[in-house]
Amino acid sequence: MSALKDKLKADLSASMKSRDEVRLRTIRMALAAINVEEVSGKQARELSDDEILKVLTKEAKKRREAAEAFGGAGRAEQAQAELDEQAVLEEYLPAQLSDEELGRIVDEAVAELGVSGPQAMGQVMKVVNPKVAGRAEGGRVAQIVRTRLS
Repeated sequence: MSALKDKLKADLSASMKSRDEVRLRTIRMALAAINVEEVSGKQARELSDDEILKVLTKEAKKRREAAEAFGGAGRAEQAQAELDEQAVLEEYLPAQLSDEELGRIVDEAVAELGVSGPQAMGQVMKVVNPKVAGRAEGGRVAQIVRTRLS
């Protein structure tokens, strides 16, 4: 079993003992999403830590989008519950890159490739995405690449 999944299971039992409801339901949801991913496809398999990070990133994004939707609908209590769950999930994710750090990585990729103009966006994204995997959302990366190339 991966180290991250072991940590999640240990934290699940700790949150049960401490009666931390938010952490308990969030970790249960995360483990359920991991289990679904493990059994999807033709054959059940054990996920690596990187694959688990992708699942947790996707779940954190769902929480952020749900909080925005609830906030826009005037349901502040549900929006706060989603943000609380997102905060718990982010404890297991690597630290996000700042805009300056991300901009520096994009600038290096543009210089390395020697390209300019919006038609080069795909080339730059291919170089940048592996370097920022799990540390920056694709939409944020695309936005910065777009501004650097225009």
